[in-house]
Amino acid sequence: MIIVTGAAGFIGSALLGHLQQLGYGELVAVDDFSHPEKAPNLAGKSLFQRIERSVFLNWLPQHASKVQFIFHIGARTKTNELDEQVLQSLNVDYSQAIWNVCVEHSIPLIYASSAATYGDGSQGFSDSPDSLSTLQPLNPYGNSKHRFDLWVMEQVLADNTPPFWSGFKFFNVFGPNEYHKDRMASVVFHAFNQIRESGSVSLFRSHRNDFADGAQERDFIYVRDVLSVLTHFFVHRKNSGLYNLGTGECRTFLDLAKAVFSAMEKPLDVQFVDMPMDIRDRYQYHTQANVNRLVEAGYTLPFTPLEVAVGDYVQTYLQPNRYL
Repeated sequence: MIIVTGAAGFIGSALLGHLQQLGYGELVAVDDFSHPEKAPNLAGKSLFQRIERSVFLNWLPQHASKVQFIFHIGARTKTNELDEQVLQSLNVDYSQAIWNVCVEHSIPLIYASSAATYGDGSQGFSDSPDSLSTLQPLNPYGNSKHRFDLWVMEQVLADNTPPFWSGFKFFNVFGPNEYHKDRMASVVFHAFNQIRESGSVSLFRSHRNDFADGAQERDFIYVRDVLSVLTHFFVHRKNSGLYNLGTGECRTFLDLAKAVFSAMEKPLDVQFVDMPMDIRDRYQYHTQANVNRLVEAGYTLPFTPLEVAVGDYVQTYLQPNRYL
């Protein structure tokens, strides 16, 4: 059995679709399945079993001998989540419990971290273990992911690890199966819908003097590239570690909007709006993954250029309303 947590979500469901396309069977989906808006993400997928998130930690030790691999993608991913207890429970305690079962039963593990751990980027974007303790996330979500990364490094020092493990700091992932994410969906998704409805796109105005409106920068990565990296480490199971998962290049939100207009063959029309107050003080203005360690670990395939990735997402998935 191959287990994917967060299976009904964006990246988890895309991963299940990808594994199915590659011919892997006995795929086990773990999630809170009470959200009907996520149901289309799993429609048409051949699943060996669905397990509710609330019972998974009891189920796992009883079936551990049959588990070949775990992709722990599930988390509370809202960057504006302020409930520390929820974040501690779902993003730290739950992840630690899965890790410990993987150690006890020698199950290989891949887990999702986040670029939100880097905060404002003033400490750089190096994924070297030596720089981990210097990071200062800007929001409780980033803090929760950072706490688990730090705990993992403690386990490594104590030689208390699964036979293979890797964690990936996802940068700005976009692509099919994010339709349910509402406010947390990618700018590509929101731009597509805004252009279709009104012919224009709204981007956040900059509230810093050193960035022009629309010039805020992100390391945007297509979900298909994310799946390629995860599959590489799943297959080779070498070089355990915590890695950045971005393209290594940053682009502006204005670049992204232009790519969406181009993919939709519409004239450029961008409006700037004030950033909501609830995220203004915790907003990252620049992210750019350092991917040197990822390359050194053996992943050398090129990442999809932004304009090509946006074009594929818009034309292959968004316009026909298709899922991966």
